[in-house]
This record gives sequence, structure tokens and C-alpha cells, in this order.
Amino acid sequence: MTRIAIRDAGDLVALAAAGDEYAFRRIIAAYHDDMRRVCSYMADDRAIADEATQAAWVIAWKRIGSVQDPMRLRPWLISVAVNEARQLLRKRRQRAEVELRTDGSAEPGGLDPSADVRALDLRRALARLSPDDRALLALRYGAGLDSNELALATGISPSGTRSRIERLLRRLREDLSDG
Repeated sequence: MTRIAIRDAGDLVALAAAGDEYAFRRIIAAYHDDMRRVCSYMADDRAIADEATQAAWVIAWKRIGSVQDPMRLRPWLISVAVNEARQLLRKRRQRAEVELRTDGSAEPGGLDPSADVRALDLRRALARLSPDDRALLALRYGAGLDSNELALATGISPSGTRSRIERLLRRLREDLSDG
């Protein structure tokens, strides 16, 4: 980020913290999709993702003044949304339904039906992970946070987040292997 962009982000945070709704709307416009996408990856449920994101914005409005470094705004917002999704998942304990296409009249060269099975296998493997583990993977691969941003969002050191992600990926590979 350039100095001007950092200053502008800092100004937006400061204005929003002072109650400026327009500044807060600009923050929402910049980060809403990232927050919702991560919640969606984590929860695998659009309704939970939407609800968590909306709840996160209420919390963000109340606590935006606690953000001291504008460079940390994005990881902070995403971690607030992930925490809300985690709480909703704990409350609901619902399993998502998955539909597989079984149309036998598909044209040759069309969609590979085994792709649906692989996607279902992955969803089930992810569902077996704890909400915290799914959140970490969603932050890394859904939001694209690097290990330093993950450290800010999770309170785990950068090397700790890298190690934990490596273990999670190994576990998923083992779970998805045919042997």
C-alpha cells in the first residue's frame, strides 16, 4: 500500500470510529464480499454466511475504534465474521444437503459425474474438521490471507499457522485418498 492509501484507510477507520456512516459504508463496500466468501467457505451454507456477515458488521460498527493499524482492518473484519459463523455453526449443528446430478441422458463430453462425487467427498472431509480448522482454511484459501495476516486474525504465530495448515492439508489428503 502507498502512503496515501494507508492514510486514506486510516482516515476511513478514524471517521467510521467517530460515527461517520458514509466512511463505514465505504469500508463495507470494500470488504463485504471477502467476509461473506470466507464465511461461505467455512460454513458451506449461504444462509449462515449471510447471517454471520451481517452480524459481523454490527460488531464492526461498534468496535471499529479498536482498530489501531489500518493495515490490519481486513484481517480483523474477516476474523470477526469467521467468529460469528463459528458461533452460528455451533448453535445450529445442521448438515448441508448436497444434490448430485443423476441425469443419464447427458451428452458425451459433458460434465463428468465423478466431479460431483469428488466435491461431495471434499465437503464431507471438510465437515469432519472442527469449525476452528475450517475457519483457518477459509481464511487462508477463501480470503487469501498470508501467514502474517493469519497470525493477526487468529492469535497464532505465522509459523504456527503455516504448520497447522500443513497438518490440515495432510489430513484432508489422507481422508480423500482412495487407499
